[in-house]
Amino acid sequence: MTRSPKALARMVLRVARQALPAYSTKYSRHDFTQRQLFAMLALKQFFKTDYRGIVALLADMEELQRLLGIAKLPHYTTLQKAHDRLLKKGLLSGSSPLFSVLPTKAA
Repeated sequence: MTRSPKALARMVLRVARQALPAYSTKYSRHDFTQRQLFAMLALKQFFKTDYRGIVALLADMEELQRLLGIAKLPHYTTLQKAHDRLLKKGLLSGSSPLFSVLPTKAA
């Protein structure tokens, strides 16, 4: 596991590019890709914060914004809905290959 949020974001984006389609449907708004949203959710867990907290942290970290490739910040409900959507699809369960890249508590 890494202690660097930038290293985590790079790793999560790399894995997500292989496992997730860019958008959940062809009708998606295209503001953020599923990959970007998944990386933001991983950072939320990394920083042990809530949805509003990760948006506030990203607002202060322009380098992470550039790394994620986001031109604007999501509303916190965008992250909540993405979390629910990925959970419903089984992509945030313990058996998902994506789940293994998320940071976990050290034993």
